[in-house]
Amino acid sequence: MTGLASHLTDRDRYLCNLLAEHRVLTTNQITTVAFDSPISARHRLATLHRLRVLDRFRPFRPVGSAPQHYVLDALGAMVVAAERGLEEHELSWRRDRELGLATSRQLDHRVGVNGFFCALLGAARGDPEVELSTWWSERRCRARFGEVVRPDGYGVWRARSTECAFFLEYDRGTETHERLAAKLDGYATLRAATRDRFTVLFVFAGAKREAQARRALGGAPVPVATAVEGASSAGAGFLRIGETGPRVALTDLARDQHDGGTR
Repeated sequence: MTGLASHLTDRDRYLCNLLAEHRVLTTNQITTVAFDSPISARHRLATLHRLRVLDRFRPFRPVGSAPQHYVLDALGAMVVAAERGLEEHELSWRRDRELGLATSRQLDHRVGVNGFFCALLGAARGDPEVELSTWWSERRCRARFGEVVRPDGYGVWRARSTECAFFLEYDRGTETHERLAAKLDGYATLRAATRDRFTVLFVFAGAKREAQARRALGGAPVPVATAVEGASSAGAGFLRIGETGPRVALTDLARDQHDGGTR
């Protein structure tokens, strides 16, 4: 362990901690959050794989090929556990479980969620006045909020003097529009109980799905905005429920959080 530590940089430890929390990141996502070029990212990731800090897999695709997906390996888990003052078993890490993501039906959903947050981390790089100050995984949200709400993630985005807290609902078209709308009751309950200010963000796979779902989400009891996958996470990609445009940036949604719902 001591010998390994001499090979690891602060960036390596940062990546290990991200993977401990969020389980899987693609090469492109890791490049976005931590590297200046894809070449340097691939070289460093190959080294971390050789050292057994990270493991990787390439999920099967019927057409084309998927990017490498990285997860924690044994030594990476040891590093995270040591930094957090935990025994390794307390980290809830198992190599077979991490590699099992390769065939999980939830893989694309998890990677999509992580991609949204990684885009925010990338947008904040190099700008001291912009920050994704909080990124909670689905697992951490479940531990915190129980069955009241079950978001895919929670974040706090800070830009200059503006702060926007949000819950992410990442939709891949597997739930009915009525089910999406029903989720908002839980968020209304949470807001009433905690008086926390937040926006619920729905990200959809395509524009048609977004347009259809927006009709069901009308009259939301909490601030809600929607976006289409691939739009800029930090840029003007969000459309408030109850409005037809223009789309706005994440920081623009912060002012809605003083209200009870759609304006």
